[in-house]
Amino acid sequence: MRDRMAILLLPLAASAVLPLAVFRANRIAAGQPHGLVDTLGPGAAGLALGALALVIGALLALHRPVLRVAVAAGLLVGLILLMGWGAARLAADAPPQARVGPGTGFWIALACAGLLVIDGMTRLRPGPALRLALVALAVGAGWLILGSGALAQLSVLQEYQNRSGAFWREGAKHLWLAFGSFGVAMLAGVPAGILLTRLPRIRPAVLNLLTMVQTIPSIALFGMLIVPLGWVAANLPGAAALGIRGIGMAPAFVALFLYSLLPIVANTVAGLTGVPRSVTEAADGMGLTARQRMLRVDIPLALPVILTAARIVLVQNIGMATVGALIGAGGFGTFVFQGVGQTATDLILLGALPTVALAFLTSAVMDALIAMLPGAAR
Repeated sequence: MRDRMAILLLPLAASAVLPLAVFRANRIAAGQPHGLVDTLGPGAAGLALGALALVIGALLALHRPVLRVAVAAGLLVGLILLMGWGAARLAADAPPQARVGPGTGFWIALACAGLLVIDGMTRLRPGPALRLALVALAVGAGWLILGSGALAQLSVLQEYQNRSGAFWREGAKHLWLAFGSFGVAMLAGVPAGILLTRLPRIRPAVLNLLTMVQTIPSIALFGMLIVPLGWVAANLPGAAALGIRGIGMAPAFVALFLYSLLPIVANTVAGLTGVPRSVTEAADGMGLTARQRMLRVDIPLALPVILTAARIVLVQNIGMATVGALIGAGGFGTFVFQGVGQTATDLILLGALPTVALAFLTSAVMDALIAMLPGAAR
């Protein structure tokens, strides 16, 4: 346990000598790294180093996971607020087009603090209700910090201020791509999995076909769907009015739907075939019909396995929806690829950070919901 703690605390301590911030004359200029003293000033830098030493000492001395989580969470919040204050200090006398972003030291310290929180939570093993409460607390804290203006001088927030309308429009598209394709895949995949449990002869062929779809790279599958969907839009009346086109959201939506099928179908089959034979025999002995047994016994017992696949698919779709921007589907990937084209790191972060946060929160919420089910592993 001490070895694992040292793995995180050593880079955390080393981050203090690495650049805390990067100053750019404009959004695409080369960055000038600034250390702790340059960013905060000598007095504040000394206080920050002292606080970091106290945090490291506390994490080494404390044995209760709940206290470690509290200290690590305080470190996480403190780092973010410190970065915002340092950015405001560096930008105070700079021209309006100047940008201040986090440096290598900040990212390393932030990653270590996050991993310390996760490690402490793993040891703490909170119940599902507490997990949901902690997720809500984290979202609320993040919302308050962003709304307070404490991070307003950070370059990624300035990119957001310049594109706030587009950010929320693309965010809505991203949610529709990820959650919409997931919902349709659940509606199709669960019944398909139930059917395959009744037709074991065709099960290998169907699962192999879905496995083949999974092996196709995402951008290649998006491209393969452009031609057939373009034909549908040109030849079927009303298709274009429904948003079906060769490029845009339609091929991205269909591709994400196809990628979602294998985990859902396979886990549905695994969950239903994994129901203990003694349970099914008892249900038959009670006089339940096949349909009643499926609805009252088999599906409830298989639900944790099915929802585990749902969690995987949903997190996968949130990430893969980013690639859809390459074919005009929109979403947060729009900012990522615009940033790549303009060599604007902060614009890349404007698309990448909400995607990562959304995937993490979705995974945490789904894990908690699965743990609430009877028979689920906690």
